[in-house]
Amino acid sequence: MSFSIAGKTAIVTGAANGVGLAIGRHFLEEGANVMFADMDEDSLDREMGDWAGEGKPARLFSCDIRKKLSIANLISATVDAFESIDILVNASRQVLMTDPLDPEDDTVEQLLDQNLLSALRLTQAVARRMIKQADGRPDGQVGSIINLSSIAARRTHPELLAYSVSTAALDQMTRSMAVALAPKRIRVNAVAIGSVMSSSLKSALKEDDDLRGHILEHTPLRRIASASEVSEAVQYLASDASAFVTGQVLTVDGGRTLIDAVEVAAH
Repeated sequence: MSFSIAGKTAIVTGAANGVGLAIGRHFLEEGANVMFADMDEDSLDREMGDWAGEGKPARLFSCDIRKKLSIANLISATVDAFESIDILVNASRQVLMTDPLDPEDDTVEQLLDQNLLSALRLTQAVARRMIKQADGRPDGQVGSIINLSSIAARRTHPELLAYSVSTAALDQMTRSMAVALAPKRIRVNAVAIGSVMSSSLKSALKEDDDLRGHILEHTPLRRIASASEVSEAVQYLASDASAFVTGQVLTVDGGRTLIDAVEVAAH
C-alpha cells in the first residue's frame, strides 16, 4: 500500500511555523495541494509567500480558527482553490505554563479553547464538507483528519496542567469523532509528539540551560526529533496506507513515555 498523498487537498492549521509549517511543506513536496492556515499572517507570508499563487498547489489563509466565521471562510477558500478537501491536519496548538494553585490563572480555559475546541469545530465543519463530497466517491475512504497531540496528555507535570488537560481532551475527542465518522468513511487519528525541535521548544531551550540534557537523559533514542519526522507520521495517517486505522493516537517520542520521569516537561 502506497503512502502517496499526491493530488489530495489538505488544510494544515498552525502552518506559519514549527511542526505545522513542516507538515505543510512536506505535503507539498509529496504532491498534495495545501492550504496553509494560521493567524500569524506576517509569518505565513514570510515562510510561504513565494510558494503560493496561481499555478502552484499552495494557498495561504490568515484566520483565527477559534471563530466560527473564520472556519467557514477557510473551508470556502480551500474549496474555491482546489475544489475539495481530503485531509485536515489540526496542528495549531499553544503551550502555556500554569500555576495550579492560582484560582485566577485562566490558562486551562485558554488552552481548551485553542487546542481542543477550535480543532473540534474545524473537524465538524470539514467533516460535513467531506460527507458532501462523498456522493462522487462510492468506494474507499472519503477523508482523513489528523490531530497534533502531545505525550503531555499522559504525563504529570503540574506546571503544564493546562496543556496536559487540553491534549488529553484532544485525544479523547479523536477517539469519539473516529467512531462518529467511521460510517461516513472518514478516519480520525492523532499524532502525540514528544520533544520535537519546534518553535516552543527552541524558546524553552534558550531559557533553561539544563533542559536539553534532561530531555536527552529521559529519551531512550537520546535525541530530539526533527519536525520532518512528525510530518512523515502524519503523512502515513493521511494516506491510504492507513486505510484501516482510525481512532488511534500514534506516539512519536523516541521512547520517552516508556521511562519518562514526572518532573521532566514534555513540549
